[in-house]
Amino acid sequence: MTASKWDLLDRAHEALRIAVIGVPADGWDRPTPCEQWNVTQVFQHAAGDQLAYAARLTGGPGPSEDPFAPSGDLAGPPAQLLEPALAAAAEAFAGVAPRTAEVAVPLPPFTVSAETAVGAAALDAAVHAWDIAVATGQGSPLTPDLAAALRPAADALTEPLRGFAYGPALAAGTGADAGPAASLLAFLGRDPGWAPPGV
Repeated sequence: MTASKWDLLDRAHEALRIAVIGVPADGWDRPTPCEQWNVTQVFQHAAGDQLAYAARLTGGPGPSEDPFAPSGDLAGPPAQLLEPALAAAAEAFAGVAPRTAEVAVPLPPFTVSAETAVGAAALDAAVHAWDIAVATGQGSPLTPDLAAALRPAADALTEPLRGFAYGPALAAGTGADAGPAASLLAFLGRDPGWAPPGV
């Protein structure tokens, strides 16, 4: 396992890894909070996004298919796709120094600060970990502290991507439902209380 030297990204990668490991054999076709995609497609998208971040930083190869048009067909075991993607992103970000003013990212605005770039890659991994986890009956990987640490990147980057990468913001609820994780998910256009149909 390659560490990025950025704690936030390493935590998000581990959340995604654990969610993917936890998918049961019959879980890959299940619906997810991403209405158009099943678990396999969200997984392919998440792995592809990490490769896209790595490629943008290093000039190396990106994902073999468009992360925004995942096929839903896995050519091999999930780890065969996930681990190289996480390793590539971790290795790429390990070369990014803190407080670097301009770091390349694969989505608008295409160049951001080091901390925002790391937060963006971590946000992508962690939120898709949540998608996969809730779709397959696992506990949420978005702990309050992880969600709070991801929020600055979400605040900086979400609005220009609404309607493309993120849906319209939702109300976060009140009381126990208004914690950092629920607030983050709602801001990104996800229903924090989403559950698979029939559950």
